[in-house]
Amino acid sequence: MTATLLDGELLAARIRAEVTDRVARLASAGITVGLGTILVGDDGPSARYVAMKHADCEEVGITSFHEHLPADVTQAEIEATVARFNANPAIHAYLVQLPLPAGLDEERVLMAVDPDKDVDGLHPVNLGRLVMGAPGPLPCTPAGIVDLLHANDVPVSGRHVVVIGRGLTIGRPLALLLAMKRPGCNAAVTVVHTGVENMADLVRHGDVVVAAAGRAGLVTPDMVKPGAAVVGAGTSWEGRKLLSDVDESVAEVAGWITPRLGGVGPMTRAMLLRNAVRAAERAS
Repeated sequence: MTATLLDGELLAARIRAEVTDRVARLASAGITVGLGTILVGDDGPSARYVAMKHADCEEVGITSFHEHLPADVTQAEIEATVARFNANPAIHAYLVQLPLPAGLDEERVLMAVDPDKDVDGLHPVNLGRLVMGAPGPLPCTPAGIVDLLHANDVPVSGRHVVVIGRGLTIGRPLALLLAMKRPGCNAAVTVVHTGVENMADLVRHGDVVVAAAGRAGLVTPDMVKPGAAVVGAGTSWEGRKLLSDVDESVAEVAGWITPRLGGVGPMTRAMLLRNAVRAAERAS
């Protein structure tokens, strides 16, 4: 069996085209969509990721706002920057790039973000909206995974999905989202993690497996039900090489699989653009 690739690059390009049209419609009504980023310090991967986000904005016609603060910034200074972004009507959505340097209280910073401008969808108010099924920005990576499965006609409704990882950015919100009665979801969801002794046995029962643990090669072919859909959402680095939680040999067993590059990552960035344009539409 050779798995069908879940091509995130292809779907993300379609979403960027949709966002471009929506941005143009807002512009014709006199509204310029603005997306902001706050970067603290000189972490290389964070800086590259922020740069990619601004390149995406330029492609779809969104105006970028950026504040680069030094690594020795004080808590008061970063919170003042957040307050300025909250108060600026030209910025419809923004994010504070994580991780922050040691000594800064990330939780306090993130709590200070206006929930209606939270482009990542991870503010406690927005996670509460997700739990309630109320409208609000969805966490980008979980929303991207759901869209990627749905666009490739992967059966999810009524099926058993196993999510490996319970982190705030992917595992926990994804499990909530997939269990909800909404298009592309409505699944029975099991959440496991590397602290579960019989994790492989549980994963083997999954019709869909999403690995979001950040441990390279964690999911191997013997852990996967033949024909299952397997999504590698967790990543780690080996030097300059980005590695997936899913071993590439899983493609010999799975029915669908994300590639090591071009799977979930492009979808996360596309969802961020979609959340930004939705924030502008709500504000207008």
